[in-house]
Amino acid sequence: MNWNPFAWPFRAQYLFGFFLCAAFMAYAIYEQFEMNVEPCPMCIFQRLAFIGMGIFFLAGGLHAPGPKGRRVYASLVAICALIGAGVATNHLRMQFTPHDPMMGGCGPGLTYLLDSFPLTDALKKAFTGSGDCGDINWSFLGITMPGWTLIWYVILGVGAVWAGFRKRS
Repeated sequence: MNWNPFAWPFRAQYLFGFFLCAAFMAYAIYEQFEMNVEPCPMCIFQRLAFIGMGIFFLAGGLHAPGPKGRRVYASLVAICALIGAGVATNHLRMQFTPHDPMMGGCGPGLTYLLDSFPLTDALKKAFTGSGDCGDINWSFLGITMPGWTLIWYVILGVGAVWAGFRKRS
């Protein structure tokens, strides 16, 4: 068995990408329900980006398309990765920009926003938050959760594009 993922066939690479996205979601759910780390709206959007990537990784892995189909799946994963990276970057900006703790949280929860406001207003309020979205309540090796998600969006996005667009012998 070859342990080099760059030498794996497209199908194996995309199923592995799905596995990683599923593992990240499982860890996020563990953090939320077992460790009581409540996700802010930005965290929810980052989860949605991983879910989108996971869906397209799984579809590509199960479908095992030809060259044009591989490029389509790679593009769809890359779009989700870019969206997730944008949200993570904005979240990191909030974490490392001084904020006023008296402002309260980054606003009401996403469920409340979606129930109380039109979609465009709810998204705007979610992305302009401060406070809780700026709090750092988790880090590993000195990198916060949105920092890690940004790293993985880049790795998985680049990996998906590489797998989808490389010439196969």
